[in-house]
Amino acid sequence: MDLTSHPLVVRARRLATDLLIPEAERVDQEWVPAGHVEAVKRSGLLGVAAPAEYGGAGAPPAVLRETAEILAGACCATWFVQTQHHTPVQTLAHSGLPVRERLLGPLSRGELLSGVAYAHLRSYPRRPVRVRREGTGWRFDGTVPWYTGWGLNDVMLLAGVTDSDEVLFAFTEAREQPGLRASPPMRLAALTAARTVSLELDGLWLPAEAVALHTPYVRWAAGDRVKTLTTSPAVFGVAEAALSLLDDETATPLRSRLAGLRERAYALADAPVPEAWGEERGEERGTVRAEEAGHGPAVRGEGAGEGLAEGERAGGGRAVRGLRGGEEVGGRGGRTGERAGERAGVGRRGGEQAPEADYRGGEPAATPDHRAGPRPTVTDHRAGARPTEPDHRAGARPRGWDDWAEERLAVRAEAYEVLRAATTAAVVAGGGRAMALTNRAQRLAREGLFLLVQGQTAESRAAHLRALSGAPAATGERDRADERDRT
Repeated sequence: MDLTSHPLVVRARRLATDLLIPEAERVDQEWVPAGHVEAVKRSGLLGVAAPAEYGGAGAPPAVLRETAEILAGACCATWFVQTQHHTPVQTLAHSGLPVRERLLGPLSRGELLSGVAYAHLRSYPRRPVRVRREGTGWRFDGTVPWYTGWGLNDVMLLAGVTDSDEVLFAFTEAREQPGLRASPPMRLAALTAARTVSLELDGLWLPAEAVALHTPYVRWAAGDRVKTLTTSPAVFGVAEAALSLLDDETATPLRSRLAGLRERAYALADAPVPEAWGEERGEERGTVRAEEAGHGPAVRGEGAGEGLAEGERAGGGRAVRGLRGGEEVGGRGGRTGERAGERAGVGRRGGEQAPEADYRGGEPAATPDHRAGPRPTVTDHRAGARPTEPDHRAGARPRGWDDWAEERLAVRAEAYEVLRAATTAAVVAGGGRAMALTNRAQRLAREGLFLLVQGQTAESRAAHLRALSGAPAATGERDRADERDRT
């Protein structure tokens, strides 16, 4: 597929060139302006992967990845705000509940921007956000450690865990309301502009018709783990932006490594998830898919509820529909220019998950079924080691799920290494000027640090640290490496 001529890729490049890149250093020191959000909405990029029948583009994953690279390389804060939107869209696209018909169209067409609050689910069995039935709806209590896009989003997709070990995702307005209070925006080392807050939930009540997903935790976690094994396109976008600041002699070898890693990462992302992944958890064949980002078909039985009223948004925009039963949903006025309040930075409490996007350790992995295609290559995860070729000998046994996951984590860690090298080289080439907060190389270096922990899980953290230390990726890898050396 020739991505360069795809209409959404063309629009993304135009948006990056005309607006995002010229404003990126200023935005980095302030906040993502409402004008950037409106430009993204008008571009159609919010619906890049949304169903065409609901007004989206229905584009393949390659287009979504290419546009994400472009936006992240131009202004990572703007990319991070808009990338939250794609999980709610995909959740609705795979939902069979009434909220799909109320919100999927406006979200697919870019009339509304959605945020998402679910990274705290990955700390299970802890339950930072608890959900329980209350009357005809659901009550949410607890703390959402990270929520991005506060003051920019129209709606949010909020998740919690019930006492019966089910996850429940429901939509509500992205504003303070009874039972929902936001902290001041956090001051972070990077992406402060994305307006990340924590949310305190104290009896937030949402009607049954706001629910988009209700499923056992173990089922959700199986799909979510697939998502967190992949390499974010933003890594390649920021690395490429850093390489553009270097001379050809310095950039060429790094760009060659980056291109190879991009090809490997995206090939792995496009490979089908072996059926055994879902079968091991008692799921129907084919229900766990990587593109669903952990949000498979909903458990039936939620009340359909009454048709909900439309409330006019302030400023004459479109209405936010059906978020609280029978209640008109008001809009948000124009954003004010207040500076973000002081708050601790990334990873402020041990064990706390990094902000979403948009990207747990699961149960022991089953043996994959490789009949659908060639076996994945087995990668030597030691720092700097090159991947080995797959074993095509007749009768060779397929590797287990650990290897399937380790290969993806190894590619992710190696991509981080190239990102680090590229952003470091840009700072070195910039000299003393790169220490200015308004310098592009310095901004890209900080954004690179952010991407190291964005979407991080205990599993991906351990794999990355092993790669950085030069240790084998996991128990048994040394024996497999020795076996490869003998053959």
